[in-house]
Amino acid sequence: MPYAAITGWGDGMPPAVLSNEDLSTFLDTSDEWITTRTGMKERRIAHVSAIEMATLASSRALACAGLDPSEVDLIIYGGCSNDEIVPNSASGVQVALGATRAAAMDINTACTSFIYGLSTATAMVQNGTIRNAVVIGVELISRYMDWSNRNVAVLFGDGAAAVVVQATDQPSGVLGSVLGCDAEARQVLRVRGMGCTYAGVGITLGDTAWDFDGQAIFKRAVKGMSEACARVMAQAGVTADDIDLVIPHQANLRIIEAVAKYAGVPMDRVIVTVHKYGNMSAATVPVSLVEALKEGRIRPGSKILMPGFGGGLTFGALLVQWGERVTPLGESGMAFPANTRAALEMVNAIRAGQDPHGRSAAGLAAPQFAESRTGAAAPA
Repeated sequence: MPYAAITGWGDGMPPAVLSNEDLSTFLDTSDEWITTRTGMKERRIAHVSAIEMATLASSRALACAGLDPSEVDLIIYGGCSNDEIVPNSASGVQVALGATRAAAMDINTACTSFIYGLSTATAMVQNGTIRNAVVIGVELISRYMDWSNRNVAVLFGDGAAAVVVQATDQPSGVLGSVLGCDAEARQVLRVRGMGCTYAGVGITLGDTAWDFDGQAIFKRAVKGMSEACARVMAQAGVTADDIDLVIPHQANLRIIEAVAKYAGVPMDRVIVTVHKYGNMSAATVPVSLVEALKEGRIRPGSKILMPGFGGGLTFGALLVQWGERVTPLGESGMAFPANTRAALEMVNAIRAGQDPHGRSAAGLAAPQFAESRTGAAAPA
C-alpha cells in the first residue's frame, strides 16, 4: 500500500488586517478584553471570494510540488464558506486552475474540514483510487458573520491554504488518523439563518445569528482534541517525546495550551498563529502548516501532530511524518487583484448590508428540532 506524502503547500491570505482596535469602533470591546480571553490581536478580511482564495493557495501548492494542474486527480475543498451551494466550490477551483482531469468535492465538517479532507485524500491514494490530490482549507466567514454579536465577531477571520499529496513508497504523510463527532452537543455551535430550515421565511444569506456556548465549546474542544491526540499517537506507535511539532486548530489560545498540556508536548513545540489570524475555521491548520515551513520549524522526517475541533461537534487528529523536502520546487505566478479598501471599511460595508429592514438578526427562529439521546436531529 502506498503512502501519500505532502509534496506541496501554499497559502492564500488576504492582505487586509482587522485589529482589535478596529472592532472596538462598533462593538463594546477592547484590545485588552479580546487578548486576555482569546489571545487574538488581528484577523484578515478578504476582498476576494472564497474560491479565489482557495485557487491562489492551490496554485502555490502545485508550483511548490512541481505538479501541473492538468495532472491533478482530485480537488477537496474543505470549509463551511461556499460562494454557492450548487455548483460546489471545488469545481470552481478546478476550472480556475485548469485542472480539467480532476474530480472535485467539498467537505464541510466546519473547523476540522481540512483534517477530514487530508485523511480522505490519503485513504484514496492508499486504496489506489487516485495518485495525487489538492486538499484545501478555506473560510470567508466575514461575509456571513453576525457583526453585532461581540462573542463571535471578535473570533473569526478569513484565509486559505492548501497542500498537495502524492503517492510514494516512502513512509511519509498521514501515518495515523482519528476522526470523530460529539454530536450530542451539536446545538452549542450553530449559525442560524443559513440552510433549508430557513428557506421561504424572508432570510437572506449573511443575515445570521450565531449560537455559541463558549464554556461548553471550550470543555468539549479540549476533551475531543486531547482524546484524539492520545488515540492517534497510540495508533501510530509514538509518544509525546517523538512529536517534533503540534499544529493545532487555532480556536483560542487557552484551548491550544490545554490540548498541548494533555498531549504532554511543551508549548515551544506548538505552532501558534491565533494572535495574527484569529480563528479561520478550516483554514487554521493548513495556514499554520505553511507558516511553520516558512519559519523553518519543519525539518525532513519531522513528526507532526494536527488536532482539530469544529461545529458538529466534529473533532480529529492526524499524525503526519514529513518527507525529505522542506523547500518549494517552484513559485506560482498567480496573485490576488489589488485591494484598495481597509479591512474596517469592508466590514462596515457588510454591516450596512445586514438586516436591511431593521429586523434584528438575534430574532431569527431556531430550527424546530430536538436533539435525541444519540445526537441525531428529530422532529420537536
